[in-house]
Amino acid sequence: QVQVVESGGGLVQAGGSLRLSCMYSGRAFGTIAMGWFRQAPGKEREFVSTINWSGTTTTYADSVKGRFTISRDNAKNTVYLQMHTLKPEDTAVYYCGVRNELITGPKTDQYDYWGQGTQVTVSS
Repeated sequence: QVQVVESGGGLVQAGGSLRLSCMYSGRAFGTIAMGWFRQAPGKEREFVSTINWSGTTTTYADSVKGRFTISRDNAKNTVYLQMHTLKPEDTAVYYCGVRNELITGPKTDQYDYWGQGTQVTVSS
C-alpha cells in the first residue's frame, strides 16, 4: 500500500525560508521519481520541481529556479524541497507526487500517487 505524506508547510514572511518534506512508503524508493507541484486558489496544479530516482537529475520551474532546491534521501524514503527567498506568489498548497518510473516528468498526469498537500502561505 502506497502512502505519501507531506509536511513542513506554514506561514512565513516574504524573504523567509521553509523546508518541505515528503515521506513515501510502498514500492522501493530508489526506483521511483518524485515531484513537487503546487496549487493556488482558483488555479490549476502546476509543476514546481522534480527529481529522478537517483537524485542526479533535477528540474525546476522558471519561477522558482535559484530559490528552491529539491533533494532526496533514499535511506529515509524522503524527498525535500528547500525554499528560500519566498514570495507572496509562492502561496499555495504544495503536493508531492510519486511516479512509478526512474525518470521525471513535468505533468501532473505523469504521476501515479499524491499526498494530501501542505499549505505554504507567504505574507507580504
